[in-house]
Amino acid sequence: MDSIIRFLQEGGVFMYPIAIIMVIGLAVAIERLLVLAKEKSGNRRAFDEMYPMLQKRDLRSALNYANSSDTHIANIFASGIQRIPTAQRREEVEYALEEGLMEAIPQLEKRTPYIATLANIATLMGLLGTIMGLIAAFTAVASAPAAEKAELLSQSISVAMNTTAFGLIAAIPLILLHSYLQTKTSEIVDSIEMAGVKFLNTITDKKAGQNGTPSNNG
Repeated sequence: MDSIIRFLQEGGVFMYPIAIIMVIGLAVAIERLLVLAKEKSGNRRAFDEMYPMLQKRDLRSALNYANSSDTHIANIFASGIQRIPTAQRREEVEYALEEGLMEAIPQLEKRTPYIATLANIATLMGLLGTIMGLIAAFTAVASAPAAEKAELLSQSISVAMNTTAFGLIAAIPLILLHSYLQTKTSEIVDSIEMAGVKFLNTITDKKAGQNGTPSNNG
């Protein structure tokens, strides 16, 4: 702990903004991780409970369940179910599902781009702190005795480089978290798209069976 405190103190004033940026970025990342984990489990549970209703053609129960659920997949299924009575073609239901997915994607990606932005800012703040530190170091060396210039310059450069190091320490985890969150978001979107395909295939098969029944009996 003493080493960390000394490291922050020796880096100068730019160390504190970088620390604040890192804390904010980590807080956003943790919040998004929790949201995506909840979304993934909620979507799986909603699909497992709604799919048997769709297979039985119990659209009213499926719609009631979807309206009572706060998951994106339930909301998307609700849009598709509501379009079924007036739909003449499969594409019309598909468009309703796509519209629901387009509304869900921004919510799934919400605040995730901020993490990459904060990582870039942390890196730039570290470089800026180093440059300002070097300027101050060379200014101090210019007026120092000749015998002390080399030692004073090496010490000043070492201190100035602390901000670059800390900027990278803050940026690297944020970049990794940003990439991980993007991967998780893509997995959720892909799973919703796959669920939408299963929804369409189930509804289409049921409608085809119902349309074919009268002709077979006739």
